[in-house]
Amino acid sequence: MALTFMEIWLISLIFLTGIIIMVVTLQLNSALKKLAKNSNAPVEEELSWWEKFKGLKPLEQERELVMEHTYDGIAELDNPTPPWFMYLFYLTIIFGVIYGAYYHVYQDGHIQDAEYKTEVAAAEKAREAYMKQFANSVNEDNVTASTAAKDLTEGSQIYTTNCVACHGDKGQGGVGPNLTDKFWIHGGGIKDLFKTITHGIPEKGMIAWEKTLNPLQIQKVSSYILTLQGTNPPGAKEPQGEEVK
Repeated sequence: MALTFMEIWLISLIFLTGIIIMVVTLQLNSALKKLAKNSNAPVEEELSWWEKFKGLKPLEQERELVMEHTYDGIAELDNPTPPWFMYLFYLTIIFGVIYGAYYHVYQDGHIQDAEYKTEVAAAEKAREAYMKQFANSVNEDNVTASTAAKDLTEGSQIYTTNCVACHGDKGQGGVGPNLTDKFWIHGGGIKDLFKTITHGIPEKGMIAWEKTLNPLQIQKVSSYILTLQGTNPPGAKEPQGEEVK
């Protein structure tokens, strides 16, 4: 995902702040040493910037770091926290403040939950646009049964995903009526099936699928249902409606 201008600006600000802190720390350290030198106090040998950054003393100076207490002859060194670690710690604080302000106080950025909702909304708009693209291509007046293997395969997949819960995996019926016999409650032709699936029969518990499936998908699943005629699956529900010859 590409970074926005604000995110690039924040990252740059964080690094710039870290560099400023490092430079100011080094300058203060140098100024304190010069002050000590001017007061004729003993001054330690000047260390390189890398040694200062690491914050480690030479091995020959470790004796100065030995703490007074020992345990079983084991002495502990009073090593201070390395400067590089402190710089990193300061950066995390600065980053946390900026992050909290940007994402949670001013809410200029999108946190993960907001990004998810945005992507879901975009996907829903894309789906609606796709549905509208085919809205007028097939309707209950001009629909015909498809016998193409590809269409029937897709129709079978749509049936398995959406229709099995009520009509059974083989069309034998369950909550909904048996789809394999010659008896139909609302007509058994391709146009009847298309209309029933599209608009539903709310009073009978059959929901409308026009908001979930596009017209071509409804045509394919309707065509697949017609192929179930006469299959006589085991456990088929008793006939309902009128016989269609």
